[in-house]
Amino acid sequence: MSDTPRIRFSHFVEQFPELELPITLGEDTVRQISKNTPPLPGRMIDQFLVPMEPTQVNDEFTEFIACMRLPDAEKYVGLVYWRADLAQYHYTLVTINPKTEEVIDRVILAGTSYDGEELLQTSAAITEGLMIYQVSGQGLGKNFDYQASGSTARRFQIAESGKVVEL
Repeated sequence: MSDTPRIRFSHFVEQFPELELPITLGEDTVRQISKNTPPLPGRMIDQFLVPMEPTQVNDEFTEFIACMRLPDAEKYVGLVYWRADLAQYHYTLVTINPKTEEVIDRVILAGTSYDGEELLQTSAAITEGLMIYQVSGQGLGKNFDYQASGSTARRFQIAESGKVVEL
């Protein structure tokens, strides 16, 4: 075990700016946010974000940016971060129990991914009432031509418990 002191959870949460809702998460949102948000320290990423990720993180090809903190809630802390890897990036919402630091829920809100054949693009809007509206479109990556008939829309709400519930 390393002798490096553990970073306090509250210090990690403070790295996420409180942005006004409503907000739309799309292709250019991370550029606007990252202009005013300092990069997360590597130790903080390793201690808090990497354990939340279901897929392996390759330090050489993965980048994380703290995007926003949801308004204070009694039973959870809501954070949105951006993860970029080769051929994909996503905005992820995690709700965390502030007492135990355990993840309550984790949902990919928006982003783009390309598997070599198909391109999937998703945008999301978060309202003041913590409703999340998500729209996805997909098409062949070589000549991507968005077709509304191929898009899907979903709605979510963040419950008082911190669970993200699809409506």
